[in-house]
Amino acid sequence: MALFKKRTVGKPGEWYYCLEHKKVEEGPECPAKDRFGPYASRTEAEHAMETARERNLEWENDPRWHDTPARPEDT
Repeated sequence: MALFKKRTVGKPGEWYYCLEHKKVEEGPECPAKDRFGPYASRTEAEHAMETARERNLEWENDPRWHDTPARPEDT
């Protein structure tokens, strides 16, 4: 008995963005390693890469995510 079963057909209303094929899919058509989602709507999935870019920029500029220790003269 498999621990995890592969879902071959997605649920209606679950939208994904496939990184491999650069397209929006309803239900998971491609492996999880190649997709973002699930999203609640097709529009959200269409903007997946834009959303990822915005979040990456936020994280890169967030001082809480920097591993460099504060210098003594900065405190």
